Formats: sequence, structure tokens, C-alpha cells
Amino acid sequence: MRTRSRKIWALRAGVVFAFLIGSLLLVSAEGPQFTVHDKAYYADANLVAFVRPGLKVEIVSASIDPDGTIKTRFKISDPRGLPLDREGVFTPGPVSLRFLAAYIPRGSSQYVSYITRTQTSPITGASAVQATDEVNGTFTKVADGEYIYTFRNKAPANFDRTATHTIGITASRNLSEFDLGVNLYDTVYHFVPDGSKPAPRDLIKTATCNKCHQDLSAHGQTGRKSLEVCILCHTPQTTDPDTGNTVDMPVMTHKIHMGAELPSVQAGKPYVLVGFAQTQFDFSTVRFPADTRNCTFCHEQGKGAAHETAYLKPNRAACGACHDNVNFATGENHAGLPQFTDNLCSTCHIPEGELEFDVSIKGAHTIPRFSRELPGTVFELVKVDDAAPGKQPIVTFRVRDRSGKPILPAQMSRLFLVLAGPTSDYASYVSEDARGAQAAADGTAIYTFRYRLPENAKGTYAVGIEGYRNITLLPGTLKQQTVRDAGVNKVLYFSVDGTPVEPRRTVVALEKCNACHFSLSLHGDNRNQIEQCVLCHNPNETDRARRPADRMPPESVNFVTMIHRIHAGEEQVRDFTIYGFGNVPHNYNEVRYPGDLRNCNACHVNNSQQVPLDARLLPVTDPRGWLNPVGPTTSACTGCHAPVYAASHALANTTQLGESCAACHKAGAEFSVDRVHAR
Repeated sequence: MRTRSRKIWALRAGVVFAFLIGSLLLVSAEGPQFTVHDKAYYADANLVAFVRPGLKVEIVSASIDPDGTIKTRFKISDPRGLPLDREGVFTPGPVSLRFLAAYIPRGSSQYVSYITRTQTSPITGASAVQATDEVNGTFTKVADGEYIYTFRNKAPANFDRTATHTIGITASRNLSEFDLGVNLYDTVYHFVPDGSKPAPRDLIKTATCNKCHQDLSAHGQTGRKSLEVCILCHTPQTTDPDTGNTVDMPVMTHKIHMGAELPSVQAGKPYVLVGFAQTQFDFSTVRFPADTRNCTFCHEQGKGAAHETAYLKPNRAACGACHDNVNFATGENHAGLPQFTDNLCSTCHIPEGELEFDVSIKGAHTIPRFSRELPGTVFELVKVDDAAPGKQPIVTFRVRDRSGKPILPAQMSRLFLVLAGPTSDYASYVSEDARGAQAAADGTAIYTFRYRLPENAKGTYAVGIEGYRNITLLPGTLKQQTVRDAGVNKVLYFSVDGTPVEPRRTVVALEKCNACHFSLSLHGDNRNQIEQCVLCHNPNETDRARRPADRMPPESVNFVTMIHRIHAGEEQVRDFTIYGFGNVPHNYNEVRYPGDLRNCNACHVNNSQQVPLDARLLPVTDPRGWLNPVGPTTSACTGCHAPVYAASHALANTTQLGESCAACHKAGAEFSVDRVHAR
């Protein structure tokens, strides 16, 4: 065995050596292939040149013989185009391949798979047909890295040669022996057997999913990474026999993303699917990070078929997935009207009606704070006077609607100015009602804080503005409702001692938050900009003022601590509940982050996750944490790395001089932040 192994690797080395010169030329010509977020970036350069991590699959052609035999010709290569041996003998890492074949019947918009299985539940004894893939066909090698795969499953003899057909391939390249993980890839190929132009199903783009999921991947390390492949199995013909639930893509996806908001879940029935090895997946705790009424978050506006289908082709399956308390057979919760087919859905549920909040699709999904009938609230901070130690700052500001018409402070339902400082790290804040500010006819208002700046105040301070007007929509109708018309927060920085103005550091970007949250707005739509949020959520702040006495000690609401803990909700090993306005508890232990927590750049900007942090940052008050007070770096890292041993590690590396995190975790170090989070 040892002699044979040596011969195989000698053969591998001989074959690969022929590629190395070309590899090195490609590397020098095209620049480095990997970033600091990839494991390969840190691997030995010679190993990387030999292994060439990564995987690409290209389907060259596909055909169906008259007897139904399905064939596809494909290539497998590394990302630079060098061919890979699928068995991993002549090139490093075997490539596992799975094959799918499906078609769209005439008059339908969803796929039907040629490959199915009957799955019997050991729980219920029920059986169900499921679309699937296959691995047991035959391979014919055409050239290095190029093969023809002949499917074991066949199309029926009377298959429709005019229908759109799609071949899918999912692939995984196992490089674990080189400590380079498993590379995944999938791809599809559309064709019509009679040679005409294919019209594949193309509703939701994978890129749209990856706004939240970042790098979508399902069913373990099998290479299922794209919606284009997923919909070949997740068809109306596929049912979970354990629960009786369909796993048809539009129904399943709507239900998963509705999660805790499903009427059936709120009525006490969990939404569960049973997967491979009888693993139960309970989606009843999923909370969509945007408003579930925002159909265009996934069915993106102006993005072709996705948008068109969402508004022009309503149907019972997709709509009833979210509105699962509607019984179309009896008419329950459907205006008392049964609906036996999808033929007339669009008769009542037109794309858009004359009024918002009607039964049109856009109307029924109108989010009140985005109503086009709202006049808008626009804030402007002009200047701050008397900004000196011991003084009461005087703030000049304006409030207008979108048309430019002035709104007097007294006309606002809520209007507050928030003062905090210093920007090196906010230590405290004050918030004062500014509706009594003196205002001119053009809306220019002047407000003098009751609060005096500390006698020892230094550096840069900040003032932020927040508030809203209550606007009545559709007055006098059954749909009459009062909506908060909130303004976009503005923050103005000013020096209190004559030193140059230093804005608060930028750690995260709102546009990154809104990749998932769409339009982040909290505390009754009052706070919608990161710059405003951090004025209050400082290192000294806790929920003490809102937490009941019998629920003490309080929880830290320092921004970095709180945000890390919320997004790593499922990973928290202790109760993580924050009490908010009205003494309402908000538990985050069931938060299921849709992306990869190792991807710090999903939220961070300016490499703000790197250590060491600014030496001026304050220790964090964290009464319910493992450590209290806790260093700013430890506070950030243990928000995600929640177990006590992580806190113990940080404690062991903290002395009277401070945190020593940067000794091991600084950029370029063996255990740098980027390297330990590399994927």
C-alpha cells in the first residue's frame, strides 16, 4: 500500500508540475487570488500554488436522446481555469458531483424533476414523492477535467421536446487534507430539446438572497448554493412525509421567512420541516429582519420576472403561505369567499389600486410609515452656540416637510435634541424636549439646553435631533389610521474647547444594516441613523431605568456589546433580555443570524474590527456579563464569543495596564482577527 501510495503521488506530482509554471505565471500576471478573509491567504505559498484552491463547474451542453437518455457535457477546473481530475488522483482534492434534470411543463411556471424518490417517514409511516438528484450515472472522460455524464434516470419516451429543460450540477471539492476546507460550486444549463430558445424560471436571484445570507449554502457541504439549482428539487411535487408540509420553494420560503409571524404559529402550531437523518428544523422562531409586508425586498422592484410575478400573478400557494389562516376552500378569512382555482385571484388583487391599504397587492402590503400620503419630516441642524465648558448650548435648527414647507416645533408630536460627548467615546447623554423652541416664520428655531456642559468638558461633543408628527391617513374611512411621520436623524459635531472637531469614529455603516433590515428604524421610528443610536447607547448605559427590581441586575446596552449579542442571539449561553420602553422585555436568545458570524465585514467598515482599538475607549459597564466592568475589546469580542471560557481567556490577558488582545490578534499576527475568522 505504501509503494502504491508513493506511485500515485509521484504521478500526481509529475502531472501537476506541468501546470506549476503556468500557475505561477497566472498568479504574477493576475495578482493574488485570495483575500485576508480566505484560509488560503494564510497557507504556504507553495502549497497554494500546488493545490490551487477553489472550484468551478461549467456545463458545456446537454441533450436528450429519443429514448429519453439524458446527457450533459461539463468541465471542472480551479478558479484560474486549470482542469481538475474529479477523482482527485492527478490533481489535489476529489470533486463530488450531483446531477439534476428538470423541465417546465407547457402552461406551467414551475419545474418538474425527472428524478424522484419515494420517502417514507419512520415517524408517521406516511410516504411522499420527492424531487431529488442522482450520482449513479456513468462518466465518460473527454479531456482533462472534461466529462460527459449520462443520467441513470431517463425522460419518458413521450417527453415534450418543446419544453424548457434545465440541467443542474452541484459540486464539492474536498481539500481538508491540506487544511483548506471544502470548496463548493453549483451551476445550471438551460436548453430546449428541439433547439428553440429556453425560458427558464427566473424569479428570485441568488444575489437577492445573499443581501442577508451573504453566501447562501444549504444541505451541508453538497454545493447547493444558488436559487437556480434549489428550484429544481423544491418543486410542487416534493413533500415532507414527516409533517405533510410541502417544500415547494415559494411556499416553503415564504413560510420560513414569516416564521414567528405566521398566523398558524401565533395560534400555537409550530412550522417544522424534517430533513436528512430525521433532523427537525423548527422555523417558528425566525423573525424576518425587514417588514414582512415588504414584498419587494425579495421580489425586487424593477428586477423583471420577480417583480412581475409578485404583483401580476397572485396565487393561492404563494399568498396562502404567508396568510396561512386563509381557507380557500371555505372562504374563511377570505371575505367569506371560497377560491377553488388561481384563475380569478388577479381580478380582485390587482397590482395596485387607487388607494393605499386596499385589497390590491401593493395596497394590502402598504407599510404605513412608507405611505406616499405622508408629507414627510425633514430635519436640519444649523449650528451650536455657547458650546463651552459650564455653558448651556444653544442649538439652531429647522424642520420642514418634503415640499419645503416649515413645520413649527410646537406642531411636532415629538421633538427631542440629544446631547452627548466627548466623541472619543460617549460617556453620558441628555435628551430634552425641543417643542418649546422659539421659531421664526421660515421654521428656523432656537433652543437653549437646560443642561450645562461640564466644567471640565474637552474635545468634541455632538447634538442629534429626532422626532415625528402624527398624521391621519384616509380620514373618515374604515381604513383611517394615525401614522408617525418621522424625520431622518441629523447629528452635528462641535468643539467645546477650541480643538479641531473630531466626529465620532465610524464603525458600521447604515447601508450595511439595511442590507437585511431594509430601513432600520427603532424606538417608535425615532432613531434611524447609527450616529443617533450611539449618542445614548454608550459604555456606561444599562437598562436599569426600565428593568423591574426583581429582574436585576441590569443589562448593558452599550452599542457594540448589545449589537454583537443580538446578532449572535442563538449563540448566547445565558439569558439575554433587554427591558425597553414601557418596561417591556425583549429577549434575543432566539435570533437566528442569516449570514456567517465570521464575516465581520458584513457590518464593519474601515477595518474597525481590527485591534488594538482606540486607547481612549472606555471600559463597559456590564452587570450581567461574565466580567464587570469589561474592556472595550473584550466587550466586543465576547458579544459573539459568548461562553465563559472566552471571557476567561480575555481576563487572563488583561492586567492593570489594560487589555493585551493586540499581542496575538493584531493585523498580521498569527491569530489576527482576519485570520481566525477566515473561511
